[in-house]
Amino acid sequence: MKIATIFKKGVLIVRVEGELDMHSAHEFRQTIDDALDSNEAKHIVLNFNGVDFIDSSGLGVILGRYKRVSLLKGQMVATHIQPQVARIFELAGLYKIIKVCNNETEALAFL
Repeated sequence: MKIATIFKKGVLIVRVEGELDMHSAHEFRQTIDDALDSNEAKHIVLNFNGVDFIDSSGLGVILGRYKRVSLLKGQMVATHIQPQVARIFELAGLYKIIKVCNNETEALAFL
């Protein structure tokens, strides 16, 4: 898994490639938490353009980061969700709590 983080307009953008599963969930969690700890972002944009699989561990990490930004009165937005990941999001009910945008520009405009 590859994870890149950048900050734009006070928003943490996380670009992910690979599988978000039990083998990569810890790295994903740690990378986001470290980025949030070192900056003052309260919103997160998750760019899933390169993600083709998420399991329950990945869902748990996403939910944990959602709870963290919610405590800061922030929001989480997801972009570029691939069809196979979209199905998992739907089954898990993530669309009820996470806004989905077509791209990072749209997500930043929303936030």
